[in-house]
Amino acid sequence: MDRTEPAPIADLAAPGSGWRKRWESPLAWLREHDRGFSALRRATRTAIVMPLMFALGDKVIGNPAVATFAAFGSFAMLLLVDFQGPIVERLQAQTALAVVCCAWICLGTLASRTTWLAAVAMALVGFAVLFAGVISSTLAGATTSLLLAFILPVSLPGPISSIPDRVAGWGLAAIASLIAISVLWPAPAQAPVRGAAIAACRALAARLRAEISYVMGGYAPADEDDHAAAVAAADQAIESLHQVFFATPYRPTGLTTAARAVVRLVDELQWLNRVVLRSAPRRHHAPNPRAMAVKTAAASVLDSVAKLLDSPGGGVDDLDAAVGALDAALAELERSTTMDLPARAWKTCQPQDDRARAVVSALDPSFRAQELSFIVSQIAQNSEYAAAAERRSFMQRWLGRQPSGFTGLLQTAGQRASAHVERNSVWLHNSLRGAAALALSVLVADLTGVEHGFWVVFGTLSVLRSNALSTGQNIVRALIGTTAGFIVGGALVYVIGTNTAVLWILLPFVVFLAGLAPAAVSFLAGQAAFTLTLLILFNILQPAGLKVGLVRIEDIALGSAVSLAVGLLFWPRGAAGRLGQALSDAYLDVANYLSSAVEYGTGRCDPGGPRPALPTAQAVRAAAASRRLDDTFRGYLSERGAKPIPLAEVTTLVNGISGLRLGADALIELWQSDERDGGDRAVARAQLLATSGVMTGWYDRFALSLVGRGSVPDPLGPDPAADDRLVESVGRDLRGQDGAATPTGVRVIWTSDHLDAVRRLQGALVAPARAAVAQHALV
Repeated sequence: MDRTEPAPIADLAAPGSGWRKRWESPLAWLREHDRGFSALRRATRTAIVMPLMFALGDKVIGNPAVATFAAFGSFAMLLLVDFQGPIVERLQAQTALAVVCCAWICLGTLASRTTWLAAVAMALVGFAVLFAGVISSTLAGATTSLLLAFILPVSLPGPISSIPDRVAGWGLAAIASLIAISVLWPAPAQAPVRGAAIAACRALAARLRAEISYVMGGYAPADEDDHAAAVAAADQAIESLHQVFFATPYRPTGLTTAARAVVRLVDELQWLNRVVLRSAPRRHHAPNPRAMAVKTAAASVLDSVAKLLDSPGGGVDDLDAAVGALDAALAELERSTTMDLPARAWKTCQPQDDRARAVVSALDPSFRAQELSFIVSQIAQNSEYAAAAERRSFMQRWLGRQPSGFTGLLQTAGQRASAHVERNSVWLHNSLRGAAALALSVLVADLTGVEHGFWVVFGTLSVLRSNALSTGQNIVRALIGTTAGFIVGGALVYVIGTNTAVLWILLPFVVFLAGLAPAAVSFLAGQAAFTLTLLILFNILQPAGLKVGLVRIEDIALGSAVSLAVGLLFWPRGAAGRLGQALSDAYLDVANYLSSAVEYGTGRCDPGGPRPALPTAQAVRAAAASRRLDDTFRGYLSERGAKPIPLAEVTTLVNGISGLRLGADALIELWQSDERDGGDRAVARAQLLATSGVMTGWYDRFALSLVGRGSVPDPLGPDPAADDRLVESVGRDLRGQDGAATPTGVRVIWTSDHLDAVRRLQGALVAPARAAVAQHALV
């Protein structure tokens, strides 16, 4: 991925220009463009290991095949992949990558003797590797290495007898890579999403405590300033979490249980900050000590979550105690609220509409507390999953034993893959297009008889992007970079001649430059450095002077032409052209899930009725649509070019999906209890279903408007009459014979409150949607 563009020549000497900064403070420049020195680390390792492996194969073993595959294996295993996590997990992933790459070498060599078989095999393997990236960020990060391991043997025809030499060369590189990542500047264990989630939990806990101090302190000005600062800090922490989460072109989650659990926190923490805690304290309302107790307990839970995520080996007991205190505080608030409800609602307020407003107002603190308790409990549960997964023994991990409540690896992989077996999936489109481009390049290289057909295929892989415009831009830069590298390398070869000793000396330096330039300078500079590396590499193996460079330009041109042709043929608008459809599909599916959640809840109102089934199928469809949207949005972010509407507005539309899903989840959780009390609630059910129908209908129209099928609807306003009818329909439940409201009656009102929260979300969605539709940005 390009990190920066080269500055115009006229700007090179300008004060404060990028190039001036590079020369004045190279370390600061590198730190800015290579966060964590990841590219520098990979380039340094490869510059050491690759020449050694190449020399081992060429000079010690004396086998050109071993030397070639050892050299490119070093590139693939050290430069093109950088696994994250603890060192043990990185070594396991590196070993698994080596095994799969060796299998690809065997298959590629077997298919290389026949043109049509090579092309078909490239299509199948290319699609499998590209599509598999949707399952795990680990697989997605290793895509280029896996493809290279098949491209190299399938485009260099060889007999079956050459397989051992090829595998041996790659195996040497794999062994060296394991040693290199362990002892040569080992990367620290990185978990950026986890770190951002920890900071967000602590900031949200501080926000809750600041609000409590502000309210209980009588809204003093000093407390108001502290509260405002805490809110701003929480907003910043959540925004940082969001940026970290979307910083990569693929979802930053592997198949490990801990990774899956931590990623679940992203939506939950955003929802907690932006929706559950959205309302500022109201000065004219007297503080409710029991509601404040719930918030205090919730803050303690969030602090315990941060502690547990930071140190999975300890803190479980603290979190369990904090969750228990939260449950107790919530139960006490609910008890006191329902005990006081009849006197406040029916004895002091005679008119029907006043009674309804009094009931809703009286239940509001308990609903807010229940909403807060639900989302904080979900956050606590997922953090416990992550900690439990990391505490498993090696044998438990090897046997695939999951913590209670978590699906297995195969089931998770199947769900993620099936979510994209759908015609509107951008990931599926890109996988098909990439496979077609790679297969066509293998076919073209073989039919044209170019000397180094491998570079036609790899040239296709290098410049192919998710839309035709970006592909064309990369082709220009690839050809310019290749030409520049050829000019520099050609001059070197001309001066050096056939003196391979000098070429051996230069090899580590140009390998280092090839590894660092794409991240620190530009894609064009990376292409130039890579071409220079190839010139030296092939002139060491088989001195041919400038001919190697000319062949390289010819091959890149062929590969680029194939890439551009396929990019124009298949879905040329890329992710930007599919974002509107992905948003529309997600809102339709999630709104249907919300409607099913209401049906599930209302079906549990009466004790005599049948027990409704959980809307599992609707939840799975909603999750699949959300995942497709997530991947489409990442593709949209990574594509070059100006965005027609502000990114913050697109992000608002994307975040609305998680809000709807969590609202549906909260409704299902609300009605999970088996506790039922008597009464006929047919009228209440009908009222809730009617409200749900209106809500679902709005989101259906909103979803269709995103793809140009109608105008964006105005947000729905509150419906006091519906509240009146609902309260009257469960009036008997809200003033039971024992002087307290029944749990079912309260759940009915809370269900209406959850639907009202979903309604209020519409106000934040309408303006961004209208701006996007007006700019034709999503269709």
